[in-house]
Amino acid sequence: MTYQIRRAAVIGSGTMGGAIAAHFANVGVPVDLLDIAPKGDEPPNSIVERGWKAVTSSSPAALYHPQRADYVRLGNLAEHFDRLAEADWIIEVIVENLAIKQNLMAKIEEVRQPTAIISTNTSGLRIHAIAEGRSEGFRQHFLGTHFFNPPRYLKLLEIIPHTETSPAVMDFVTRFGEEVLGKGVVICKDTPNFIANRLFSLGGAYELAYAVDNGYSIEEVDNLMGELVGRPKTAVFRLLDLVGLDVMGYVNENLHPAIPDDEARDLLRHKQLVNLIEDLVARNYLGNKTKVGFYKRVEENGKKEFWTLDFDTLEHTPAQKVRFESVGKHRKLDSAAARLKAMVNEDDRAAEYVRHVTYHRLSYAANRIPEISDDLVSIDRAIRWGFAHEMGPFEEWDALGVAETVERMEESGFAVAQWVKDMLASGHERFYQTEDGVAVGYYDIASGAYVRFEDDPKALSVQVLKARNGVVDGNDEASIVDMGDGIALFEWHSKAYTMSPAMIEMGYRAIERASSDFDGLVVGHDGRLFSGGANLDMQALQKEAKSRGVTPADVVDDLTRRLQNLMLGFRYAPVPIVTAPFDRALGGGAELSMAGDRTVAHSEFYVGLVEAGLGLLPAATGTKEMLRRIVNPHMQVTNADPIPVLQQVLETLAFAKVATSAVEARELGFLRPEDRIVVNRDHLLAEAKREARHMADAGYRPPLPEKIYAAGRDVLAAIRVQIFMLKDGNYASEHDAFVGEKIAYVLCGGDLSGPHWVDEEYILDLEREAFVELIQHPKTLERIMHMLKTGRPLRN
Repeated sequence: MTYQIRRAAVIGSGTMGGAIAAHFANVGVPVDLLDIAPKGDEPPNSIVERGWKAVTSSSPAALYHPQRADYVRLGNLAEHFDRLAEADWIIEVIVENLAIKQNLMAKIEEVRQPTAIISTNTSGLRIHAIAEGRSEGFRQHFLGTHFFNPPRYLKLLEIIPHTETSPAVMDFVTRFGEEVLGKGVVICKDTPNFIANRLFSLGGAYELAYAVDNGYSIEEVDNLMGELVGRPKTAVFRLLDLVGLDVMGYVNENLHPAIPDDEARDLLRHKQLVNLIEDLVARNYLGNKTKVGFYKRVEENGKKEFWTLDFDTLEHTPAQKVRFESVGKHRKLDSAAARLKAMVNEDDRAAEYVRHVTYHRLSYAANRIPEISDDLVSIDRAIRWGFAHEMGPFEEWDALGVAETVERMEESGFAVAQWVKDMLASGHERFYQTEDGVAVGYYDIASGAYVRFEDDPKALSVQVLKARNGVVDGNDEASIVDMGDGIALFEWHSKAYTMSPAMIEMGYRAIERASSDFDGLVVGHDGRLFSGGANLDMQALQKEAKSRGVTPADVVDDLTRRLQNLMLGFRYAPVPIVTAPFDRALGGGAELSMAGDRTVAHSEFYVGLVEAGLGLLPAATGTKEMLRRIVNPHMQVTNADPIPVLQQVLETLAFAKVATSAVEARELGFLRPEDRIVVNRDHLLAEAKREARHMADAGYRPPLPEKIYAAGRDVLAAIRVQIFMLKDGNYASEHDAFVGEKIAYVLCGGDLSGPHWVDEEYILDLEREAFVELIQHPKTLERIMHMLKTGRPLRN
């Protein structure tokens, strides 16, 4: 049986149901979003319309672009239930009430197509119980699909098969989840809260209970349990505010009786913890949705502050600065693994907390095998993908050293699963088998031996490529790697993935090596963000100027010229250059993402030429490229007016607009119609490689340099009037207007007497000269220094 999803349906328009429908719309799948019709005189669609309005106004945005809402058709179950007959996949996301779910499934069976897949997004009810009474054909197409909220951003999709779910259905939903929805799929057993939420509920309960019992403040816990140990900044209490304290209380209350044999379940009934949550819920301190929970945002002296809850008084007070000697000593270690190990081995109060909650997490995870999973990999993936942790519990254990940690855990009173002891006794010292620092297999509990991972050609890792194929060339901040099949990779790992001199130098060498030894080149990596732009280290620039006996302006001019030439080198190389951007690509990073002849971007691509925020303008071909991409096509139409399209580009640059998705990046001109968007980040490098290979096989020839349209002084004068009006209306500061005029000057081709089609070099000279002038301006220097010091822009 071959399955396809031409149309989906989501029943339930609450926060989760609406967000799931939005993500189907994001990937281009038409979807019906249905909910109950209200009682009384309200319009039949009022409930679903309210739910959808909440989704479309959510922050961060659930949709890649507002126009994606066109893929969603709203309806109510009273009038539009028959629409379910059109759906290839029906997802139930209604109240967690078994009888109501069972009743709905009976009605769905009456109208569904025989091949339609039906799934429930339940997180607390048994999959088998929901499908009770349904036909064999229904059960073969029924499963649990537990999305994590918000579905657009969180990678994990837990799939829970019914014992009768067809293998073909499981295979299809898994592939669809990975390849179309961009998910990391984990197959779970039909146990309470499945994998990720089971570990989160009990682990979170221990973290809270230990804090309350031992006098740790909210500030202290969140200072310790965030980025220091490889977790997001939300850490513990910010995350619970995000989840909702009422939700936490509800989950804990229902989970406790569902896991009678769980040795840790009494944490869910920890008296102080239960009383605390009940008191907070009674006060309507529910977290982010009521704007007060463990944290409270207040206005103090004209500034926004986050005050924290005092556990004793239940009042919020100004957050206190937290300083621990151990944290200060280890927080700058390169990896989360190194920081966690260093903290666990310290002996101050901070280390005591980290050590106890870590040992509990490892103990609990190991003791859940084989109850919730037969393998440790699924547990690690569920935690990493569901909660954006850098490591799962068994990866953490490997980082700490398994044998020594087992000994210390038992000394501290934490139970270690027998299978872990058996693993060590059989000579297996780690959970993951590694070669050249890369995990190539994992310890299989059933066989008592390592099992190698299957190669996934859709997922390429820089670390694996380096281990497998070696490094062609490299320095401390960048390298050239053989991807196989005649394609090379230029990857960099400089601080914040900035374009440092060493990275730029390796970029030149990548073009040379790709042109002589390969058929194509991919520009990208698999780090946190694509690039934070050029490295504007003013002290380093001044130091270099002094050593060379030139002015800092000369150094900036040279650096800018080298960046321009690097971008042109990528664009006009004799082999295809494919950029593979993702996450943030800002300033020079955006220019780099646009430098290739093709871009394969991740759907979560936040790109912007943001130099104006620093009092600068794009000068590494960015201004020229926006003219080429947006203005040139418009002006090739006879009698076209250049002003509207130049205003559009000016707004993008002067307002430092940042696209919030790859779809929006295409609208702003950062992606071209022929560029591709990949939803699964793990597949990005492989898809970019495939694109480069395809272009090479098709007989690639580099493009010829284009003439650029320059509107001239009359259009420039008109745009200057608009900039003046912005300044006069207090929409722009004096320096904003000054920078805006410099951008307009370059966009219009300078002081030309009339419109001309000019060489690229002419525009590049203008953007470079303007950049060098602006970077010497005192107010620009203020902005740059403020950004380097605080990480935030300055409006001056």
